[in-house]
Amino acid sequence: MATLSKILDEIQSYLPGCNTRIVEKAYEWAARIHEGQMRKSGEPYLSHPMEVAYILAQMKLDLPTIAAGLLHDVVEDSQVSIEDIKKEFGEEVAFIVDGVTKLKNLPSSVDKLTQQAESLRKIIFAMSKDLRVILVKLADRLHNMRTLEYQAEHKRQRIAKETLEIYAPLAGRLGIDWVKCELEDLAFKYLYPKEYERLKIEVEKRVKEAKEYVENVKKILEELLEKNNIKGKVLGRVKHLYSVYKKLQKYNLTIDELDQIYDLIGFRIIVNTVEECYKTLGLVHTLWTPIPGRFKDYISLPKPNMYQSLHTTVLGPNSKKIEIQIRTEYMDRVANEGIAAHFLYKEGIFTSKHGHYKYLEWLSKLIELQKELKHPREFLESLKLDLFPDEIYVFTPKGDVIVLPVGATPLDFAYAIHTEIGNRCVRAFVNDKLVPLDYKLNTGDIVKIETSPYQKPSRDWLKIVVTGRAKSRIKQWFKREEKEKLINLGKELLHKELKKYKTSLNAFIQEINENSSFLENFKINTLDELFYQIGSAKVSAKNVARIFAEKTGKFISEEELIEKIPKEAPKEKIFLETTKDIIVVEGTKDVLFHLAQCCKPISGDEIIGYITRGKGISVHRIDCPNLKDLDSERFVEVRWGRYDNRTYPVHLYIICLDRKGLLANISSAIAAAESNILKAEVRTTSDKKAFFEFYIEVNDKNHLDKIISNIYKIEGVLNIERRIG
Repeated sequence: MATLSKILDEIQSYLPGCNTRIVEKAYEWAARIHEGQMRKSGEPYLSHPMEVAYILAQMKLDLPTIAAGLLHDVVEDSQVSIEDIKKEFGEEVAFIVDGVTKLKNLPSSVDKLTQQAESLRKIIFAMSKDLRVILVKLADRLHNMRTLEYQAEHKRQRIAKETLEIYAPLAGRLGIDWVKCELEDLAFKYLYPKEYERLKIEVEKRVKEAKEYVENVKKILEELLEKNNIKGKVLGRVKHLYSVYKKLQKYNLTIDELDQIYDLIGFRIIVNTVEECYKTLGLVHTLWTPIPGRFKDYISLPKPNMYQSLHTTVLGPNSKKIEIQIRTEYMDRVANEGIAAHFLYKEGIFTSKHGHYKYLEWLSKLIELQKELKHPREFLESLKLDLFPDEIYVFTPKGDVIVLPVGATPLDFAYAIHTEIGNRCVRAFVNDKLVPLDYKLNTGDIVKIETSPYQKPSRDWLKIVVTGRAKSRIKQWFKREEKEKLINLGKELLHKELKKYKTSLNAFIQEINENSSFLENFKINTLDELFYQIGSAKVSAKNVARIFAEKTGKFISEEELIEKIPKEAPKEKIFLETTKDIIVVEGTKDVLFHLAQCCKPISGDEIIGYITRGKGISVHRIDCPNLKDLDSERFVEVRWGRYDNRTYPVHLYIICLDRKGLLANISSAIAAAESNILKAEVRTTSDKKAFFEFYIEVNDKNHLDKIISNIYKIEGVLNIERRIG
């Protein structure tokens, strides 16, 4: 466990003689505030902020950051306010603590996905002003991942997934390689425990077997440097487990085929100057044959996280492929510590006001994203995509470098230049050759885009682009177009209803322009917004017309109105008159809804609403795979309301070890939970596996959980899935 003296010793190792009073005071505060609190591991809660502070000291960060690490949980866990921290520790520490403090003002009804999205928005906004916010958050997440075993299984899965998708890539973007690697390996361990343990054993076995070969290669390289009067050192390094696992997946290999991964062990040559880096590269290529297409120069073209190095793959001793990296001592520090490596050299590197963010263009894109993408699912998907670590470097005809993710197309390039260039893109040339818009770009390509004022985006483009920026710009264009259509639809619907009161849309518009207070009835500020809400089925045209008629003295009774409508006329029903209020939409009453057939939500599921044309709101499970293809502008927050004694169909897929009486056992477990079986199917295989598909009726999510729990108690049951359809 980290102690105060251990933290202070670490600080003195890179800031000798500094006054550490602010850190000591932060420790005293944390110790007092967290006194008596315990972690799930049984340790005193103080151990967590202490470990966070020690990790920050290992990153070689400044004193306010380490003090903030000690205080990062005090606002959440006590009555201490950000103002109290500002008064005692200054504005810097208070801002960092506030940046990592969880949002407290979200409604209790908000689902987990929205909570995650809003918390990440807050962090991104804070880190845009001061990068130290994300560094404290990364240290916090690293220690939480080190102690994840004490959390419940469902929490372990959620936290590990978020770590792998968000926080490890963020550490990579900031160039803090050791944090990124440890976060990835820990997430890998909890998300895929069997694969993790097996791969760990296999990698360790091969590293042990290759020990003699590694020493031989190191000796040859050291002699090569000495012979050519280059002072440097040679290191052999083992790839971290998750990077090996990713490489197996990339080449569709199993763990049994691990021997096909040639660079489990790589070599790093560290020299003194950039000139020596290139000289060493030439010597290595003279000694061993380089593999074509495997050379990368990140010195002349650094990665966005400031990483610099030469990478090459050669046929080494015994014709084995070996990967070699060549860099200077400073480059090696940056490769491991990233932005933190600059702290000692550039005062104020962490705050945007000092203008040191020019090399962090990806951060500007993240800030843009969090402002543009309002829907949580869309924001999170774009965030994960834009944090993806594998990148290519392409050029404009003028020689400017554009950084894009692997798999990017000319359309992504066009939108990276400017939104209008993307929207008006008609054709693309790569290295002076005409290519289709879905062509996959490669590092070094020179891309030229041609535009036309008559071109407009196609929905098919969403299947072509991979960057969050391009996707959001294309969707924005369609949202604007869709909004215009819905405004016109709203006008048509309202005009139809107003005619029943012997008035017109023009008269309505004129009246509202003279007396805009009418719009306050619907909590709307403009006429266009009212028409849009009507066209979106969020506001009833019938209600608007009726209220307007009442307030202007043009009211006709419901009875008179019914008499005036021809008997054969269809009765348009947008809103339900019902007491079965099982779905609630905030701010509305009696909204027509239906449960989506694609994912079949049941009471208690996390849900979201989607506005359909003329059919009210379609209610989906929050994890419905079809949501990604829907227009995010039409999503609305919904929740389960009054219980109405209805039942819901559920499809269960059960995998078991086959034995006699299994079907009867499972059927009995379902019946014991007072559920009705609609249909059952069974399939067995030669390897003694049985696959059951049960279609049952349940009252709600709690009822389903009880049924699944009962089935899991049966001998031989391996896995149970709730399936869509």
